[in-house]
Amino acid sequence: MPESKGLSELHWLLAIVQSIDVGVVVLDREYRIDVWNTFMENRSGRLPEEARKKTFFELFPEVDEQWFRRKVENVATLGTPSFTIWEQRPYLLRFKNYQPITGLEDFMYQNTTLMPLKGLSGNIEQICLIIYDVTDVATNRQQLQAANKELQRLSSTDRLTGLFNRGHWEEMLRQEYARHRRYDRNAALVMFDIDHFKKINDTYGHQAGDAVIQATAELIRQSIRDADVAGRYGGEEFVVLLPDTDNGGAVTFAERLRRSIEAHEVAYEGQRIRFTVSLGIADLSQPTSGYAQLIERADNALYKSKSSGRNKVSLYQ
Repeated sequence: MPESKGLSELHWLLAIVQSIDVGVVVLDREYRIDVWNTFMENRSGRLPEEARKKTFFELFPEVDEQWFRRKVENVATLGTPSFTIWEQRPYLLRFKNYQPITGLEDFMYQNTTLMPLKGLSGNIEQICLIIYDVTDVATNRQQLQAANKELQRLSSTDRLTGLFNRGHWEEMLRQEYARHRRYDRNAALVMFDIDHFKKINDTYGHQAGDAVIQATAELIRQSIRDADVAGRYGGEEFVVLLPDTDNGGAVTFAERLRRSIEAHEVAYEGQRIRFTVSLGIADLSQPTSGYAQLIERADNALYKSKSSGRNKVSLYQ
C-alpha cells in the first residue's frame, strides 16, 4: 500500500511539473537533460525525446557557457539555490515573446532559479533550472519608467522650445554656484534676448514670433556642449550656463552664437524673417554673494548691449 501511494504521489508530481506555467529543466552533473517539461517543449519547439540526454549547451549554444557553469557549480558546491532576475540579465534562453500586445520586445523576459537536488546518497546529483516568464512585469515596469522619465522631462522643460524652463536651469545654476564655493570652480552665465521682438510679432504675427523663438532655441542647441545648460528665461529671453568657463571663453561662445543667429533666416508662410540678439555675460571670477547676483550681473550686461545699439556682446565689469 505505501509503495502504491508513493507511485501515485510521484505520478501527481510529474503531472504538476508538466502542467505548471514555468519552465522546468533537470540537469545531471554532466549538464545532460533528464527532465524537460511542457513549458520548455512549447517555448523551444523541441520534444522531450529530442532534449533528453543532450547537454544543455548542445541545445542552447548561445548561452554563455562559462557564466552558466560557474552559477551551477556554485549551487552544487554550496548546496543553496541561486537566482537571476530580468533586471540583471533579461533572459537566459532567448524564447519568443507570445504576448505582443503587452510586450515591447520580441523576446521573453525571464527570472531563473537554480536548485540543488540530492540523490538517495545525500549527495547533490542533479540541478533543477526553473524559468519564469516575467514579460508582463518587465514591460509594465519599463513603460512606467518611461512615463516617469517623460513626466520629469516635461516638468523641467519649456513646452515651446524644448529648452530647460526657469525653475530647472536656475536650480542648475544654484548647484554650480555651490560647486564654485566649495571647489573654486569658475562658471559663466550668458543672458540674451531677441532684438525688436515686438516688431516681429506686429509685422508677421505671434505664430511667426513663436517660430523665431523655436529657431533661436535650435541654434542654441547646436552651439552648446553637453555640459552646458540652456534655458528659456521667459518671453524672448534665454540663458546659457557655461560650467568651467571663464569670461574669455564665454565671450567666444556668445560671439559665435550671435553670428550664427544673425546669419539665420526663418521661413514662415512665404516670408523670410531675419533677426539678431543682444547678449550679456557675467562669470564667477569676481566676488559674488549668491547665484542670483550672477543673474543680475548678466542682465545688466545685456542691458548695456541693448542700450548701445543691439546685436552685441557685453561683459559685466
